[in-house]
Amino acid sequence: MNKKLKTEAVDHLFQAVLTLKDINECYIFFEDVCTVNELLSLSQRYEVAKMLRAGKTYLEIAEKTGASTATISRVNRSLNYGNDGYDMVFARLDEDEK
Repeated sequence: MNKKLKTEAVDHLFQAVLTLKDINECYIFFEDVCTVNELLSLSQRYEVAKMLRAGKTYLEIAEKTGASTATISRVNRSLNYGNDGYDMVFARLDEDEK
């Protein structure tokens, strides 16, 4: 975990997110907290990560998501050298689907 990221303010934000009960509440909260472009960027990175894990090529991902190769590369680096946050979420979502 990035020590620069771990602050009391970030803790408060994450605690607030953990209180959200469903997708509708997420929309309500995140529309207040983030700009439309910030939300679209976050969701784009998540879609890129899913496609990378599914073995899609950079070209396929760029065409489907509109992400730049730089964004795809950054997400790929997070998948390979990050904190395994994407994989943790993917595994939980897979469990929920079963």
